[in-house]
Amino acid sequence: MQSEFPQTNNNGVHVAPVVRFAPSPNGYLHLGHAYSALRNYEFARRHGGRFLLRIEDIDMGRARPEFEQAIYEDLAWLGIEWETPVLRQSEYFGAYAIALEKLNALGLLYSCTCTRNEILEEVKLREEWPRDPDGAPIYPGTCRDASASSLLRQITSDKPVAQRLNMTQAIGALQGPVGWIEYGEQEDGRSVSAQPSIWGDVVVGRKDVPGSYHIAVVVDDAEQGVTDVIRGMDLFEATSLHRLLQELLNLPAPVYHHHRLITDEHERKLSKSAGSPALRDLRAQGVTVADIRAQLELS
Repeated sequence: MQSEFPQTNNNGVHVAPVVRFAPSPNGYLHLGHAYSALRNYEFARRHGGRFLLRIEDIDMGRARPEFEQAIYEDLAWLGIEWETPVLRQSEYFGAYAIALEKLNALGLLYSCTCTRNEILEEVKLREEWPRDPDGAPIYPGTCRDASASSLLRQITSDKPVAQRLNMTQAIGALQGPVGWIEYGEQEDGRSVSAQPSIWGDVVVGRKDVPGSYHIAVVVDDAEQGVTDVIRGMDLFEATSLHRLLQELLNLPAPVYHHHRLITDEHERKLSKSAGSPALRDLRAQGVTVADIRAQLELS
């Protein structure tokens, strides 16, 4: 049985929890999404808290209106209700730009014109090059180490420019160790030490929009007053980076719970890219919400 999160502020006063389910409208929801959405919704109901829906459409090249509409339909079918208006990241680019300005004022950002292919070409010549938790090669620091005149020529050559976080300087700017409180299935809460260095110099400002997933999620959680983040174990390592950004931007730290992932018969995580069965297709086949809950082992 899931341990209960503490619902008190720093002064020991009881506060109602605020949780959020934040899907991306770049495909149809599957059972893994249903599990996370239901876990958040039922936690909020159990504690008299608030359940928020957030549409993470920062990747505007992949976001589609039909996928967003399907999210609303699938959640309603599951019996989930949410507050309106729904926060859509594409409407908050200004807030992410302000966050980047704050990081830049701290001297923690640098411009980067490298493409993914250029990064792969550079690191493939180096033996046993480290990779981040998502499997991408750690950025080799090409633009960080470029001379000012060389980088200026690249930036003024009409090449798209991203903003990267200088991880070494960012960690050095902290006032002390950073971590978070993690609640698990059988845990009353444990302290986890953040290890943001495993991500290297991550992109915090994309080439196409003023922000990245990592910037957007910490800014959005603070803006919406999220107290408890309940999400899949695949984002556990990202929490180290999120806690770093929260400290640098002076944003509040939620309590975290990273739940188990729903897998297929081959023990592979369900995903849109892998073509996992969509909730809308299961519904069309006559699968009921009770069937879904039973399969997900939700009472």
